[in-house]
Amino acid sequence: MKPSMIIWTVLLLILMPFSAFGHEQADLVLVVKSRAKLYLMKNGKMMDAYRVALGAEPRGQKLQEGDQRTPEGRYILDYKKEDSAFYKAIHISYPNAADMRRAKEMGVEPGGMIMIHGHKSGFEWLSRLKEPYHWTDGCIAVSNSAMDEIWEAVTVGTPIIIRP
Repeated sequence: MKPSMIIWTVLLLILMPFSAFGHEQADLVLVVKSRAKLYLMKNGKMMDAYRVALGAEPRGQKLQEGDQRTPEGRYILDYKKEDSAFYKAIHISYPNAADMRRAKEMGVEPGGMIMIHGHKSGFEWLSRLKEPYHWTDGCIAVSNSAMDEIWEAVTVGTPIIIRP
C-alpha cells in the first residue's frame, strides 16, 4: 500500500464517527413501562428502541420481593453477567436507598437481582410467542439479538431510568 493511501486510511478511521462501527456508547438507558420500550440514549437523543417484557404485574412500583413488578426510579447498570441462566444479563442496582427505606417501613424485603436480559438459553424461538406478554419476575427482557446490541452499547456505570 502506498504511503498516501495509509495516511488517508488512518485519517478516515480517526475522523469517522464511532457509531459507523456499530459500537456507539449510550449515556443513559430509559425504560418506559407503559410503552413496553427500552431506549438507548446519547446526549438526550434516542439511539435505539427495543420492545421489552416486564414483570408479570407491570403496573406500579416494585414494593417487595415476589410481587412480580419491575421497579421504577433511577438506578445504575452495575455489572454484566455473560454466564446467566438467560442470554446475557446486565444487573440493575435495585434496590436503591429509597426502595430499602420503603420496604423497611412496610416490614417487607425489597427483593433484588433485577436485570436486563435476553431469553432463557436455548429458548430464543419462544420470544415471538412471549412478545405480547409480560412474563418476568420483575426483570426487563428483550430478544437475544436486542440483548447483543444493548450489551455493546452500555458500560458498567451507565444510568438507567425506569418510568411508569
